Amino acid sequence: MPRVLLIGDHPDIRHGLSASDALAGCEILTAAGNVDAVHTVRSRAVDVVLTDPDTPMHDDLALVAELRASRPGLKAVVLAPAAAPGEFIAAVRSHVFACFIAPFDIAAVGDMTRRAIDAVDWRDGICVESGLPDWISLTVSCQHLTAERLVHFMSEYRRDLDEDDRDSLMTAFREMLMNAMEHGAGFDPEKVVNVTAVRTERTIVYHFRDPGTGFTARQLEGQALSNREADPIALIERRADLGLRPGGFGILVTKQLVDELFYNERGNEVLLIKRLA
Repeated sequence: MPRVLLIGDHPDIRHGLSASDALAGCEILTAAGNVDAVHTVRSRAVDVVLTDPDTPMHDDLALVAELRASRPGLKAVVLAPAAAPGEFIAAVRSHVFACFIAPFDIAAVGDMTRRAIDAVDWRDGICVESGLPDWISLTVSCQHLTAERLVHFMSEYRRDLDEDDRDSLMTAFREMLMNAMEHGAGFDPEKVVNVTAVRTERTIVYHFRDPGTGFTARQLEGQALSNREADPIALIERRADLGLRPGGFGILVTKQLVDELFYNERGNEVLLIKRLA
């Protein structure tokens, strides 16, 4: 039976995790605090630890390092009251599975904890090549799980944005990341996508580079446009049944969510630009 350890006295969170469909069949343990958590992990096997939502992230990362000294394979989901950009970068470098900043969506925490329980070969999925608060460069393995983890990290990292703006920006980010992994790398876990995120005073810029042979944006847009006489929803559903994503529709949608989108000549690099109000 998978075992999850929640640190701190948080009955509402514990109840929510126990009621989560994603964690059905899991044993939910609690530790009174960090010292109790260390004793628990030393004495019992634990699959995932959820840090105390009341402790700052830098304390959580130090605790995770100490827990892994006893259980090297331990996965950590950090729950924190707040976090600075540098702390998010430190969390990725520390191979934290995921971070959540208050207020928490307990259902989402449960779903991510389930992913952590099931995950294999995940630790090196996201590698920080350069980590400054306003300039992050990452090398990302081409796996669905890695993509979902990165989208979540970037969403929490951009908590400084209005919720609607953040949601639309992350939709665009996810679409281009998945495009790069699918069309550029065929979801081959041996291949990587390079992702850079930059924030200036007036814009947020994302750059993606995949290892593929490239394509022209017009080709993908033409794929979507050429099917408009057919039912586009049916086309999306048909592609989903085949395990495919909606092709050129993703680019058309992304163009509506950001201010500018540019491909390089080869078609294996893309820039997303979002202007800040």
